[in-house]
Amino acid sequence: MLNEMIDLGHGITGLALNLEESEVGVIILGDYTRLEEGGEARTTGKLLQVPVGMGLLGRVVNTLGEPLDGKGPIKSDVAYPVEKMAPGIIRRQSVSQPVQTGIMPIDAMIPIGRGQRELIIGDRSTGKTTICIDTIISQARLNRAAEAAGNQDYRPLYSIYVAIGQKQSTVARVIAVLEEADAMPYTIVVASPASDSATNQYLAPFAGAAMGEWFMDHGMDALIVYDDLSKHAVAYRQVSLVLKRPSGREAFPGDVFYLHSRLLERAARVSEKYGNGSVTALPIIETQAGDVSAYIPTNVISITDGQIYLESDLFYQGIRPAISVGLSVSRVGSAAQIKAMKQVAGQVKGELAQFRELAAFAQFGSDLDAKTQAQIDRGKRIMEVFKQPQYNPIPVELQVGVLWAVQNGYVDRLPVERVKEFQTKAMEFLTTRKSELLATIGKEKVLNDTLKAELKAAFDEFEQTWEGLTKR
Repeated sequence: MLNEMIDLGHGITGLALNLEESEVGVIILGDYTRLEEGGEARTTGKLLQVPVGMGLLGRVVNTLGEPLDGKGPIKSDVAYPVEKMAPGIIRRQSVSQPVQTGIMPIDAMIPIGRGQRELIIGDRSTGKTTICIDTIISQARLNRAAEAAGNQDYRPLYSIYVAIGQKQSTVARVIAVLEEADAMPYTIVVASPASDSATNQYLAPFAGAAMGEWFMDHGMDALIVYDDLSKHAVAYRQVSLVLKRPSGREAFPGDVFYLHSRLLERAARVSEKYGNGSVTALPIIETQAGDVSAYIPTNVISITDGQIYLESDLFYQGIRPAISVGLSVSRVGSAAQIKAMKQVAGQVKGELAQFRELAAFAQFGSDLDAKTQAQIDRGKRIMEVFKQPQYNPIPVELQVGVLWAVQNGYVDRLPVERVKEFQTKAMEFLTTRKSELLATIGKEKVLNDTLKAELKAAFDEFEQTWEGLTKR
């Protein structure tokens, strides 16, 4: 009877969460204002389900899968239970296919793979949602490009954005950005804004997970963004306290760890025998004053396969995305990168970490030897290359080209303030004049000697034209 739907009359349903000797604790779904004291409640014998399938793509729905966008009923005749057992170890296979986020510092240093759970963590207003929206836009562009080219080998990645406890204006802004980027046809938005009941906010990510599992079960790939699990934990705390469950650390119920672990364990890549599909999870956690050692952040860090940590200091210095190289990690690592990216990005993370350490040391104003100064100069230039405007994901073959130029000293010759200009013009040059070279890198996925020679020729040619442009 636990997690069973309860009919409360007047077309209102509830979900049984507490079973006691003399009473049953039920959380109400829908409009509770029509309930009357003394009314009769009946069990339905059904578990809570939500509609799933391709018919949800391009739609904005609530926790129960009901449309919120005014585009008519949802075209779906299949429903999945909101709570479901995660795939066991036998059904899983290792993560080896990349999720190309289009964000250069992530794809180069903290790669995300299909089936992974990568936490996005940081204070409020540090760009956490932006990273996820960029990733969704990147997937939509890749899906569309593969469709246009008739590429049968490409596996499309469908996105699900779950908004938990956000302001309605924030959710509307996200939807507007996705529509402007033409990403909505490949995206489902599950919205449970701050005006929703705590019940709906608590169930929203589970509904999103069920929608993602349908894709996984049918041999497809899904990406789910949980924005954010801090507010989800708060909603669950409200529900638990009303149900008179005892509170634990920071007044959260004792099973809040189990709540998030059973949600995030549903992200997996299943083996070919079980359909070869995957669900990738990007949970977001908001920290208070950078405190990653609080209860909910430590819980979710321990559940996920790595974290991308965003620092307020970097954000306010104008380094955006404000990714902390030292604290961010992907426990899947280069298994989720194409070989060409591994070839050009291998040294970058080490060089950046050294730069951050040396830059802190150099603040004391002591004279630096030539080698240390060269490392600091190179680090500054890499930081410039990794700056990226929001909602503008870069294709991976273009990232490979730019990072090859960084690795081969093309930016070392420039003053730091001109690196970004060089990069922007070089990317424009490669896209318009060397599109065949980029297409070959995208197809081959590895840099052989011929491609390296072509890249060298391309950047030598670009340098001459760029210097000519700047002299004029």
